[in-house]
Amino acid sequence: MKSNVLRSGIVTALGIAASVLSAERTSATEPYKILKTTQTMGTGGIDYVYADNDNRRLYVPRGNQVLAFDLDSLASVGVITNARARGVTVDAKSQHGFCSSSPVVMWDAKTLETIKTIEVQGRPDGILFEPMTERVYVFSHSQPNAMVIDGKDGSLVDTIDLGGAPEQAASDGQGHLYVCIEDKDNIAVVDVKSLKVTAHYDLAGKGGGPAGLGLDVKHHVLFAMCHDPQTCVVLSADDGKILTTLPIGRGVDGGGFNPSTMEAFSSQGEGTLTIIKENSPTSFEVAQTVQTKSRAKTCTLDTKKNQIVLITTEPSPNPPGTTPPAGGEQPGGRQRGGGPGMLDIIVVGR
Repeated sequence: MKSNVLRSGIVTALGIAASVLSAERTSATEPYKILKTTQTMGTGGIDYVYADNDNRRLYVPRGNQVLAFDLDSLASVGVITNARARGVTVDAKSQHGFCSSSPVVMWDAKTLETIKTIEVQGRPDGILFEPMTERVYVFSHSQPNAMVIDGKDGSLVDTIDLGGAPEQAASDGQGHLYVCIEDKDNIAVVDVKSLKVTAHYDLAGKGGGPAGLGLDVKHHVLFAMCHDPQTCVVLSADDGKILTTLPIGRGVDGGGFNPSTMEAFSSQGEGTLTIIKENSPTSFEVAQTVQTKSRAKTCTLDTKKNQIVLITTEPSPNPPGTTPPAGGEQPGGRQRGGGPGMLDIIVVGR
């Protein structure tokens, strides 16, 4: 009797394990699709979107404020005012939020209460938190190209000449910062301790105007998402050696890498999201192109759910015979929208 019970228990356990493995395999092979969308009425242009995964918040700078949403429900949870910004980042250690505005606004990431403003030079655009030194990098297309701020107290540490106009950046958390230099077709490498540029990885004509960047930290692989041609240049983060190139869509302005799925991703203004699978550190392929929405060209990663969040704006519905509000893009990539319009948040996943 006991032997039969034992055999039955083993069979049941094996069956459960097989079901779990089958579910995992199915999940990994399922195509990406739009899982959720929301619309919020407002005014003003947008640029970067940022997921604060620890606090489960989603930040969208729009007009002269930064909108905060619940990352799970996408419900509004607050606003940071007087912050005409392009992007947002959060220091997970100090729990301080920062946006790339002039001046930079610093707030409490738990309460959303403003702590201080920080005077900076240039024209703030992209922004990134570097965890090893606990510093915030504010990027500008004009000099100085990077302004470095202490994430703990908001003091200005230094400025860096990156040798060109920076776009998206990525940190390996081990002392290296990689920055797309859009107008020089290269990736700048910054030593975060010395705050010096140690190399420029030339894309060698394989890709021009890099704007989005993904980084596989474990295998030291960079994914540079380029405008012209519409290409992802895959290269070694150690020495800049180009490994391969892959096609992406038109109008890229954001990208990233998910180590949980071993996939890079690139968001394009034409309304597509390109998923690139890293089969091994030397083998890569375009796994899928997801249809999103027009001008949804920036994105961020929800690391808890392995979902990609994109944003765009569209005119609000207008009565017959009326003129729709201004839309489209401004030079430099910011979507304009001075009149009332809808902010679309798009969640893509499996």
